[in-house]
Amino acid sequence: MMNTDYFVHESSYVDEGCSIGSGTKIWHFSHIMSGCVIGNHCNIGQNVVISPQVQLGNNVKIQNNVSVYTGVICEDNVFLGPSMVFTNVYNPRSAVNRKNEYMQTWVREGASIGANATIVCGNEIGKFAFIGAGSVVTKPVPAYALVVGNPAKQIGWMSEFGEKLTFNTEGEAICAASGQRYKKEGTIVRRIE
Repeated sequence: MMNTDYFVHESSYVDEGCSIGSGTKIWHFSHIMSGCVIGNHCNIGQNVVISPQVQLGNNVKIQNNVSVYTGVICEDNVFLGPSMVFTNVYNPRSAVNRKNEYMQTWVREGASIGANATIVCGNEIGKFAFIGAGSVVTKPVPAYALVVGNPAKQIGWMSEFGEKLTFNTEGEAICAASGQRYKKEGTIVRRIE
């Protein structure tokens, strides 16, 4: 039996064959398509489309005017900012059917994608990465990376709390807001427990 412990605004459509977790809220004028999986405690804003086979983890926040196309997988605690864009075909043409060419885009745990950013399909956004507003992501983004611009370029590192990290000469940083400690080795950042 399908879970019904979630909220759907009366103006939205939820097709049969979806899996929607407890505590999830789906707001005005959204369309949840058959075959998608949405975790617990997600917030789906106004005018959002979730396409077939999309997978959303728990506590995913999707702001207004976002289309999450087939091929996208978002892990737990992902934030998708207002009007950000995913693509799912690298070379679309109106007269050429490329539904069998949809590419996978993986957004890892805790990543944030800013308003009006574009994520070109086939790329992985690393865990707790931070994509600045209006950025155009054309290549994979490392975990904890801060990227901005068109095309997006890395300009720093972000903590899990969403604060910019400054590493000392030993490659260590402390998040000013949370006190969490981080270690950078080459191009890899990890949180120190």
